[in-house]
Amino acid sequence: MKHRNRRRPQRFVRDVWVHTPLARLMLLLVGLWLLFAAGLYLAAQGGEASPIDSFGAALYWGVAAFSTAGIAETPVTGLARLIGAVWIVLGSVLFFGAIVATVTAYFMRPLHRPAKQIIDTVEYNLERLGDLSMEELELLKETTDGLIEHVEKLKAARDAARDAGR
Repeated sequence: MKHRNRRRPQRFVRDVWVHTPLARLMLLLVGLWLLFAAGLYLAAQGGEASPIDSFGAALYWGVAAFSTAGIAETPVTGLARLIGAVWIVLGSVLFFGAIVATVTAYFMRPLHRPAKQIIDTVEYNLERLGDLSMEELELLKETTDGLIEHVEKLKAARDAARDAGR
């Protein structure tokens, strides 16, 4: 039992990483952060007494700006302010959106598992059809018939809802 409990955090991290949009959104966020920091740094070069005097300062400003940690000084040039404003909105949406999307996707996954497990079982049994006993073939037939009936009901409900919307 102790061994299984030690693996639970690893399994959780793997599930979040593989089955939610977290990895893709964080990669996008970091890429855009670097791009906007470079643009902000270049745009701030023309202003007098600019607080953004290095790429590192632009990186810091980018994190402080969208994380609502507060910014001591704002960019001086108009273009740098525009780039900073776009980054604040886009970075905030991506950062907080990544959190919401990840939590939602993680907790919605169990709802999709039963259908996927049934389909995987049917596919597995179809691959080894020649090795199945008569009882297993009958169970496979009943499961497949049940799936077909379920899909037909879903289609009928979708069609009824579409017709009602007209």
